[in-house]
Amino acid sequence: MKVIFLEDVKGKGKKGDVKEVPTGYAQNYLLKNNLAKEANRENMAAMKGKKKAQDKQEAELLKEAQELQAFLEKEETVVEIKAKAGADGRLFGSIPSKQITDALKAQYNVKIDKRKVDLKQPIRALGFTNVPAKLHTDVVATIKVHVVGE
Repeated sequence: MKVIFLEDVKGKGKKGDVKEVPTGYAQNYLLKNNLAKEANRENMAAMKGKKKAQDKQEAELLKEAQELQAFLEKEETVVEIKAKAGADGRLFGSIPSKQITDALKAQYNVKIDKRKVDLKQPIRALGFTNVPAKLHTDVVATIKVHVVGE
């Protein structure tokens, strides 16, 4: 019996796969537990429609991420953060990704999730720092951060 998997089933198939499985297994386990549905014309057409809508949404998200990347990587887009520092240029404390995203929101009204900012260690010195931000699986932007002393 051909079925469309609605969820991942270990050893059998992943969500969205169309596979041939034994009839008894399909009827007694997969269909009964809503892990799969029969692969008839109606269900196949519905699955193709969902896949098309999902692809369209994914393309939209990619386009938004690319536009945001273009804005962040402009020469004049520099996030400026004020912090207290000693005479040698080292900060009292550090600047984490949360502070960078807050400054970006305040200065340019651009909201990025702090978990998308790929800061290995917090910034601990004055000056310019390039911070990568993973906006999408295919798009990585570089945020220019300028830390100035108060």
